[in-house]
Amino acid sequence: MNTDLQQQPVAAEPPTSSRPAKRSRAYNEMRGPTGVSPAYRPLAEFLRSADASSLEHKRTEADALFRRRGITFNVYGDESGEERLIPFDVIPRILTAQEWSVVSAGCCQRVRALNRFLDDIYHDQEILKAGVIPRDEIVNNVLFRKEMVGLDLPNKVHAHIAGIDVVRVSGDQWYVLEDNLRTPSGVSYMIENRVAMRRLFPDFFRRQRVATIDHYPEILLSNLRACAPAGIEYPTVVVLTPGPANSAFFEHAFLAQRMGVSLVEGQDLFVDDGHVWMRDLRGRRQVDVIYRRVDDEFLDPTVFRPDSLLGVAGLMEVYRAGKVNLANAVGNGVADDKATYLYVPQMIEFYLGEKPILSNVPTWRLGRPDELAYVLEHLADLVVKEVHGSGGYGMLVGPASTLAEREAYRERILSDPSDFIAQPTLALSTCPTFSAQDIAPRHVDLRPYVLTGPACTLVPGALTRVALKEGSLVVNSSQGGGTKDTWVLDDQ
Repeated sequence: MNTDLQQQPVAAEPPTSSRPAKRSRAYNEMRGPTGVSPAYRPLAEFLRSADASSLEHKRTEADALFRRRGITFNVYGDESGEERLIPFDVIPRILTAQEWSVVSAGCCQRVRALNRFLDDIYHDQEILKAGVIPRDEIVNNVLFRKEMVGLDLPNKVHAHIAGIDVVRVSGDQWYVLEDNLRTPSGVSYMIENRVAMRRLFPDFFRRQRVATIDHYPEILLSNLRACAPAGIEYPTVVVLTPGPANSAFFEHAFLAQRMGVSLVEGQDLFVDDGHVWMRDLRGRRQVDVIYRRVDDEFLDPTVFRPDSLLGVAGLMEVYRAGKVNLANAVGNGVADDKATYLYVPQMIEFYLGEKPILSNVPTWRLGRPDELAYVLEHLADLVVKEVHGSGGYGMLVGPASTLAEREAYRERILSDPSDFIAQPTLALSTCPTFSAQDIAPRHVDLRPYVLTGPACTLVPGALTRVALKEGSLVVNSSQGGGTKDTWVLDDQ
């Protein structure tokens, strides 16, 4: 799961003075200056009656439940190959319906604009002709796929499933950290966290007005069927996985099982007579929609990496002929690239004629000499990221770094400044978290999942990721973070 973590207040624009902004206290979602927020009062009352030993017992139960259900992940680069549990916090995060309405509307608005952008840059490129985004920054981006130029997709949807990473810095201020439009992961943990909370705290859960998220797989399947090639009345949908060694394999299997479709690997599919086919016990069956969890470069060895064993030879030819559809589309990386991220607010205004509901984090582009000079002078106060990086890897968190780490990173930047961006550190909001036999605030982020088909849909819930160590900003599961259930209160 990929996100980038930060801590410190952010101004409306990147600071241009020689001194970065001073830090402030993080916003506490449960307890404000006037006491516990109304949404959290039932939980606060419940926690007052729960001792540490009972919560520890519930955490142990959750671990056992997740292990029995196979909810594990692998860490890339871990030579041991050991499967791990994502730490689960037994205290939920709570959002009111009004708070959720802002987040959901903002995420949907953003994905609508990004889908328009993707269809545009692979067709008429109106936004580039208008000078809103420099042409070279898009067409020369390594993630721009020339194979997608001129390809008309059903409903003009390129990002059928999007994960939008957002953070909260005050009661009503949310920022988007990044957009995930390629193969966003984590939704299975959102759903399984809810299953765990219902089992661990059945009485308390029943007394709350928590909106359901159980219908996510149904909406996903409906949208996938809706993007099938024209004329297919009963489309065959499959989930394409790289295999059990992939860090998100549990999720691939989970979603296939919940949707009632086949989970396949590249070796299970083949191209013949202008169509994609799946090998099964009856011989073969035509495949119409592939929910692919394989990255672009591994999808078709005849077009991308010739050494790929994960994809299907000839797939792109069938795709371009409109005889199979892929979700998500090939070439989406150019839209969720961190360099393109800077322009999403302008996309919203250009394509939708609307003001952005959710703000970007102010960002420096290091390919610009004046911004590079500022960032190099303030490395100790900023977060620097690789433009094409993900998962929290390859980044420098200035306030948590050593002088030696900053100097080494400075050399990396200077080797190719255009490959980096920088952002001020944000004071991420905190939620109560059970840690080390105690309840204490810990920093959190939020990943809602936006499904696009005939309409744009979000189930009322999201994956909350939590930094379990005191003062830590790392929420990535591969780097010690955990997850918690996200309760959106239903006003009905």
